[in-house]
Amino acid sequence: MWPVTGFRSRWWDAGLAAGLVVFAFVPGVAHQGVDLAELPDRPLDVLGVVLLVAQGLPVAARRRAPGWCLAVVGSAFVANQLLAYPTTFAALGLLVALYSAGAHLRHGRRAVPLVATIVYIGLAIGVHLAGSPEQPADYVAFWLVLTGCWAGGAWVRGAAARDAERRRLADEAVVAAERARIARELHDVVTHHVTAMVVQADAAQYVSDTARVSTLATISDTGRHALTDLRYLLGALRGSHDADHEPAGGLAELVDRTRAAGQPVELVEDGEPAPMADAVRVAAYRVVQESLTNALKHAAGERTVVRVRHHADRLDLEITSDGATRPGLGRGSGRGLVGLRERVGVVGGELTAGARPDGGFTVTASIPREMA
Repeated sequence: MWPVTGFRSRWWDAGLAAGLVVFAFVPGVAHQGVDLAELPDRPLDVLGVVLLVAQGLPVAARRRAPGWCLAVVGSAFVANQLLAYPTTFAALGLLVALYSAGAHLRHGRRAVPLVATIVYIGLAIGVHLAGSPEQPADYVAFWLVLTGCWAGGAWVRGAAARDAERRRLADEAVVAAERARIARELHDVVTHHVTAMVVQADAAQYVSDTARVSTLATISDTGRHALTDLRYLLGALRGSHDADHEPAGGLAELVDRTRAAGQPVELVEDGEPAPMADAVRVAAYRVVQESLTNALKHAAGERTVVRVRHHADRLDLEITSDGATRPGLGRGSGRGLVGLRERVGVVGGELTAGARPDGGFTVTASIPREMA
């Protein structure tokens, strides 16, 4: 929808309309207007004054009612020309009305130019029969001027519409990117925690009563972590958090929770940790989280090693798991690794993943500490 005219614009239009009428009575500029007929002037009487005002005053509604503005101004101009009243400064309102109709008219945009052209042809014939000295080329030139005013308004309208469309598409792209990011977050958080809980619950069927109590406690703890992370995501959706913030605990706690789920996981860190961008830290966390989730699914009970190498300019990750000893919890959709590659790529890093010749699986990632 075309934007609603503001209070300031209405005052501007009212001032423009008043100026057209007032200057029509100011000596020196009163007769500097638009004239097609070039007929001998008749004295200005009451009807002439009414037509003068009707050519300028309706401009005050040029944005709110551009069609009516053009109709009234155009009719007054035609009558003024055919009745041979003096040229008036207010006649410039016709140019303003044509521009405004091109820019602001919503309905009948195709019909109005056609109707206006027909009316103009009738006016040209009328003033010619009345003895106007104008030649056909003059009528065509005048029509081109009028058409140019309409076309100028139409171009401005089109430019505004294109700009609004660009803004709409940009907003949709931002929304789509945000939805994709939240989808990745939900996948990373929910899949990891739920997989761990399922593995723990399955294991509880084969342990002693004493061990079962410990397992149930671990399941409860994992569930609480899941609720914490989900609350964090909901807060991010409400705008109360920075969505690119690493969940509490870091890699050490993530490894501990996975180990508590029954997966033998080792965390090995080489080098001295150094500050890094928040987005980089989140990306590294999600790489390890998704890799451990896949290990729980497809290599449950097998040795898994998380190796973190700290460099001055980058962080290297390598997560390896041995071959599976029993079927995993499902083949998976492959979206996790796809999402990880996208996440790592956004921060300028690279990620590779694939099976090892001995039957295991390795995920490696190299992420710069600062985003370019």
